[in-house]
Amino acid sequence: MKRRKTRLLFLVGIFLLAAGCLWIADFLLPGLVTQSGVSLLRLMGIVVLVPGLMALVSLATHEYFARKKKPVAEWRMVNRLYWLVGILACFAVLFYGLGILGKVSTLLSLFGGMVIGWSLQEPLSGLVAWVLINLRRPFRPGDRVQFPKLELTGDVKNIGAMYMELNEVGGTIGSEEAVGRSVFIPNAMLFDHVVINYASAHEAPYILDELVVRITYDSKWDVAERILIDAARQVTKDVIEATGATPYIRSELYDYGVYMQLRYQTRVNDRAKTSYKITKLIFEEIQRNPLVDVAIPYVYSYRDSQQERTRDDRRGAMPEELDQNVREIDASLIEQGPLMDAYDVEQLARSIETLGLLRPIVLKENPDLGRYEILAGNLRFQACRKLGWKIIPALVLAGPGGKTEEKAPHPAEAHPLKP
Repeated sequence: MKRRKTRLLFLVGIFLLAAGCLWIADFLLPGLVTQSGVSLLRLMGIVVLVPGLMALVSLATHEYFARKKKPVAEWRMVNRLYWLVGILACFAVLFYGLGILGKVSTLLSLFGGMVIGWSLQEPLSGLVAWVLINLRRPFRPGDRVQFPKLELTGDVKNIGAMYMELNEVGGTIGSEEAVGRSVFIPNAMLFDHVVINYASAHEAPYILDELVVRITYDSKWDVAERILIDAARQVTKDVIEATGATPYIRSELYDYGVYMQLRYQTRVNDRAKTSYKITKLIFEEIQRNPLVDVAIPYVYSYRDSQQERTRDDRRGAMPEELDQNVREIDASLIEQGPLMDAYDVEQLARSIETLGLLRPIVLKENPDLGRYEILAGNLRFQACRKLGWKIIPALVLAGPGGKTEEKAPHPAEAHPLKP
């Protein structure tokens, strides 16, 4: 800020000094006189004086905006208009001093209407839009704006005479972060499109954001609320000091638990980063606190609750009443029966992988060969082999001449298990 003020003072001094020197030189050394009756040195002094006056006005505007605590971007927008007027004034003074102002005006009046109607309609519309934007300042460099009709959101980088440059937000990613891709929008389009400014009501761009955490019904409500509020306060401490808006909670019930909706103020440009930091703190605190748990979708099964069992990824678990009669047999010692339908094997394998082997296969032992023959459960055996099981739970019956360990199952029990 101080460097900019010093630079303006330097420009004012240089231009005023140059104008004064030229006028003094004209007074001491009268020189050439132009067609308008003004000496050439005096005319040059007037031309140099105009930028000096513009720099002085710019300096006064800078001081005014600083006292009003306006962003520097607004001063830059107004300053551009000053210099545009100054350049036009320099040309007008120069043309007048040379005595050709009338000719230039006639030339412009002859061809101006035709040129505007034929080729400069859009550029002039853009120029008018640029002037209006700099006067009204509905948005400024650094603001995040949205064009709903174009489905475009971006941060304003620059507002030129013909185009407005945006740093696109989103687009290549799903989050609301600037991706670094520049988008140029013709100023003339601003007359036909609605523009939403995220930061129109604040000196800095703050918006209300929301983070939803799903907790179980048996979680402690007060503890969960405290975890969320503390995390938001810790991350957005500077925003709370600037806006005075503190985080708060809203909630809704749903099928698997409670929606805890944490709402807080955040900077538009830091929205994704702030959400990430708060989420991380909440996750870490929930892991440490046994009174709060995150809800996940759950399907209750009465059959599963009646048949308590432990599940194993490699081999199924057995109901307790059969566990004492079940042996674990090496799958390579079991003689496989006829090949079953591949689709049936696949479906049963998926069920066993999820629920475990709910019923063991039934084998007959051949002591002479040291191998086993499947009496019931060939489909189950092939499904277990498809899952890569090397050990198969089974009820073993003694072979001929041996002692029976378990009587043969009822024919109804010999059917393969259906998931």
